[in-house]
Amino acid sequence: MRISAYDLPVHTHDHATATGRNRGRLLVALAVTASVALVQVVGGLLSGSLALLADAGHMLVDSLGLTVALGAAVLAARPATSVRSYGWQRAEVLAALVNGLLLLGVAVWVVAEAVRRWDSPPEVATGLMLGTAVLGGFANVVALLVLRPAHQESLNLRGAYLEVLADLVGSVLVVVAALTIWATGWTRADVVASLLVAALVLPRAWSLLGEVLHVLLEATPRGLDLDEVRQHLLEVPAVVDVHDLHAWTITSGSPALSAHVVVDRACVEGGAVGQVLDQLSRCVDDHFDVEHSTFQLEPVGHRDHEPVGHA
Repeated sequence: MRISAYDLPVHTHDHATATGRNRGRLLVALAVTASVALVQVVGGLLSGSLALLADAGHMLVDSLGLTVALGAAVLAARPATSVRSYGWQRAEVLAALVNGLLLLGVAVWVVAEAVRRWDSPPEVATGLMLGTAVLGGFANVVALLVLRPAHQESLNLRGAYLEVLADLVGSVLVVVAALTIWATGWTRADVVASLLVAALVLPRAWSLLGEVLHVLLEATPRGLDLDEVRQHLLEVPAVVDVHDLHAWTITSGSPALSAHVVVDRACVEGGAVGQVLDQLSRCVDDHFDVEHSTFQLEPVGHRDHEPVGHA
């Protein structure tokens, strides 16, 4: 008989996703980022600065990523159904995947354009370049302050925060390049700055894609040691063995766990199954912060009747 910890009145769970809880912060960051990105596109085209266009392209991708994240948050808030037992919570992870791929695309474009311009860098209107970059940096600081309190709660929020942080660094690089061109006339400083912006984007895109793949491959949540979990479960009275122990992440902030737990015959015959389930649920919740747990309780010897392949 399979008994889920969801059936027990042990805890009250909050099923709102981290991104959904912080939707207002994402909206503010989106408004700021999109507005400044458009200003930077115009400034980059008028000034002829590749570095400014690179930073603008980065911010436009960030704006699109925030839009996708917000849409995913709306989907993730929809209730579960018999067809989608977890609802649309994984939409947030797919949004992070799209964001990572877009960041990667921007970085590749910037590098290709920088290589093309290296031998014959165009003239740059440094005044317009500098003013636009300063405006972008100020806007990035505002967006960072908005996102910082919640940036560790989900992949999308963390991705958005890191994107805005990189935008800020990009704006600083554009400012330095503009000042260098104004002071020395070395126009390749604009190309160098654009390459540095691309160098900022690439590792972040790679890291974000790695986190997404970790979730989509249903790997054990980072920081959760299954051997330690098994040991804690074995310390619950009446528990003889634990097998088929699995843990995965539904979406950011929502780890899940399942296990087959072998209990002694006294537990089964004495009607203590409910008490053991309570203890198992509290164990993984209190010690490992896993609320979504499902346990199959089995009497000693039942494992011999299970299909081959259970571990």
